[in-house]
Amino acid sequence: MNLRNWVLIALAIALVGWWFSPQSPRVPGPPAAVAGATVHCPPPPRVLAGDPPLQSDVPATLPAFRLAAAELRPLAGFSLEARVLSREDYSFGREADLSPTDLALGWGRMRDEAVLSRLDISQSGRWYQYRWQGESPLPVEEIVGSSANMHMIPADAAAAAALSRVRAGERVRIDGWLVEAVAADGWRWRSSLSRDDSGSGACEVVYVCSLTSD
Repeated sequence: MNLRNWVLIALAIALVGWWFSPQSPRVPGPPAAVAGATVHCPPPPRVLAGDPPLQSDVPATLPAFRLAAAELRPLAGFSLEARVLSREDYSFGREADLSPTDLALGWGRMRDEAVLSRLDISQSGRWYQYRWQGESPLPVEEIVGSSANMHMIPADAAAAAALSRVRAGERVRIDGWLVEAVAADGWRWRSSLSRDDSGSGACEVVYVCSLTSD
């Protein structure tokens, strides 16, 4: 293969990477509903400004959200105001059929610049990692209980567009539902229902009714 062909391949790879990056003009749409179904995402009780995330009971009248990729079974209402510590977009894998973006979010003292400036925060493989040098800026239990990686499933085009615009450092308000995704072939993806857990299974899977940022 000559040099020209190698250059063309490299350019094609770069273009694909850019198209699926946060800098791309592409806005992933919400996952489609089952044919013939209408999906409505009613907002849960809203958290008060400055409070930690609010988790609430699911009304008995709220049905599952019937999407083509999987049925989303609501586990709890979820409302939070938080700072975006990091974002990571995903285009491949079964989870990406539902959730194009993960947000690492912080509340409480995990919103403070004095704390965050001493942490190295990153995301990969649907995980959120944090590191520090020297002494930790907060007790580890407080970091765990005041931050989380969350898998965002936009409920409609407005939520999808708002999600595509979110950047690290911004403050967001998210209202939606913690869900378990169940596919016809038995595949499952279940949200955590605790803010104090860590490791495998500790991420929230959020069906986002609305998202605002500033």
